[in-house]
Amino acid sequence: MNIRDLEYFSALAELRHFRLAAERCFVSQPTLSGQIKKLEGELGVRLFERHSRGVRLTPSGEGLLPFANAVLEQARRLSEAAQSLKDPRSGPLKLGVIPTVAPYLMPLVVPMTRKLHPKLDLYLSELQTRDLMQALASGMVEAALMALPPAQSGLVSQAIGVEPFYLAVPAGHALARKAALTIADLAGQTLFLLEEGHCLKDQALEICHQSGAHEHPYYRATSLETLRQMIGSGNGITLMPWLAVNAPISRAASIRYLPFKDPGPHRTLALVWRKGCPREAFLTKWAGDMARLLENAGQPA
Repeated sequence: MNIRDLEYFSALAELRHFRLAAERCFVSQPTLSGQIKKLEGELGVRLFERHSRGVRLTPSGEGLLPFANAVLEQARRLSEAAQSLKDPRSGPLKLGVIPTVAPYLMPLVVPMTRKLHPKLDLYLSELQTRDLMQALASGMVEAALMALPPAQSGLVSQAIGVEPFYLAVPAGHALARKAALTIADLAGQTLFLLEEGHCLKDQALEICHQSGAHEHPYYRATSLETLRQMIGSGNGITLMPWLAVNAPISRAASIRYLPFKDPGPHRTLALVWRKGCPREAFLTKWAGDMARLLENAGQPA
């Protein structure tokens, strides 16, 4: 048994067709078929039932597939760790980003990273905070960009900037005439917020509780851009983080973005990774690069 045999097993289990699995694995169909038979012989069980239109997993195959995939995942992580130790600035790096940061920060981070580290292959995934924490713990992502989470054992975080919140209101709203707000100005207001699962939703709810504002009872948005369109059409008000306010797409005459007087509501953005990961020194430096990038982009102090 070898890693390649398990790759054949996994590909055939997913595609349920010898030709398609052979093409994915860059081998001939007889080679893949022969190695599958060899693997079945070594394991002492049948993994697949052959039929006229392809194959299906046997109960034994269903039971053993998770173990094969786990071995393949560990082998992949072993290879990536070796590459990271050899040159932490090269090879694949899987980065998870929360959806309220990704569309606004990654167009700045990706070009900077390509320029400073041209041999680094950056793979991006957008995940809500809870899923992102699980992805970090399981090794599905190597690092994550998120609003600073509560301290958690086994993780290291380095802040890259403090992001203030603005109140987005239609241009004709009563608050639109104000130059700056206090939390007290939100008292009695009804805010449109994101759906459950976004950490920004939790932060906005905390601001509502502090100010006496309320969440709209019937509407939950899937993204900040959905909220922006709702506000621009005159249908309510919401809280927007600085990166979203500063994005080119935010410039619409129908919306006013009102800052809060100091100390106003804010969140801290951070790069987070597993303690002791092979790229820890590089990730620390990369977080510093991002902090300088935000500062140069005009992030408020």
